[in-house]
Amino acid sequence: MREARFIKKNVDKWNQYQQEESKDPDEMANRFITLLDDLSYAKTFYPKSKVTRWINGIAAGIYQSIYQNKKNKYSRIILFWKYELPLLFRRYHKTFLFALILFILFVTAGVISSTTDPNYAANYFNHRVQAGYYDETISRIQKGDPFGVYKDDNPFSMFVAIAYNNISVAFKMVLSGVLFGIGTILLMWRTGLMLGCFQYIFFSQGLGWQSVMVIWIHGTIEISSVVIASCAGLILGFGWLFPGTYTRKQSFLRAAKDAMKICISLIPFFIVAAFFESYVTHLMSNTFQKDSHDLGLPVPVSIIILAGSFFLILWYFVLYPIQLHKKGVVIEDGKIIKKGITYEL
Repeated sequence: MREARFIKKNVDKWNQYQQEESKDPDEMANRFITLLDDLSYAKTFYPKSKVTRWINGIAAGIYQSIYQNKKNKYSRIILFWKYELPLLFRRYHKTFLFALILFILFVTAGVISSTTDPNYAANYFNHRVQAGYYDETISRIQKGDPFGVYKDDNPFSMFVAIAYNNISVAFKMVLSGVLFGIGTILLMWRTGLMLGCFQYIFFSQGLGWQSVMVIWIHGTIEISSVVIASCAGLILGFGWLFPGTYTRKQSFLRAAKDAMKICISLIPFFIVAAFFESYVTHLMSNTFQKDSHDLGLPVPVSIIILAGSFFLILWYFVLYPIQLHKKGVVIEDGKIIKKGITYEL
């Protein structure tokens, strides 16, 4: 094909690509592939022609746009974790404090109920959790394997099941907030009561601190995340009940968006907690099993994991957001403003 005919056949397309920029990723990819075909043909038959350099310039521009979009995509993720989520959670610190106090009260209620009525924990677990669970736990304690429940022949299947269950519970807590927050509070009551009864069992058997060393390896992140998910559920309920200067619909939609962002951000934390429970907790349980020849973990390792997990949650969801707020970092109109510099979200 002669060069003049080649140009006449494709010039309208090239002009369109150059003058009408597309933001659609699929369209950009199709244009880039088409231009590569044209460029390959031009380099083969007209290697020194200006049209070859023109096509190459258009293709290079589209390539840079694609690369920039990918870069922006990754930057968006970094900005979310570094600024958007902490600043978002900072707005709801009072709601988080309320959720935390409420959850502690529910746990305390479970402990007090079990202390005043020795049969309360047994009845609670056998009737509301799983029939025979209490008796099975006491049997393990008497056999010298108090934390045998955390042992599984297939840690990976245990990891998947635990992660799925905890993430499901978190989403239920958030979505239940649509019932004016009452649904979330009821789930908090059930979870807090269960935790209080569960810890009472081990403390009443003289295994309280051992249970802390074993169970809270994964429980620190898991329970903290549950409380944060409860906070998200209350955000949803309060957004409906207390619209403030917004219309009730605007307030609810705004609260729903914030609550789901917080809930989704908890998924990595639940995955880490599930990993600890499946692959680390059972190793620590071997340490406190009588006559066990299986691999265990030194108690200092448990303390380091506990302290590290607690500090991670405290720093990221409480201290770091306060620090950002004090530095004047804010979110306005979907943009992060830091020291006069605006970052697009």
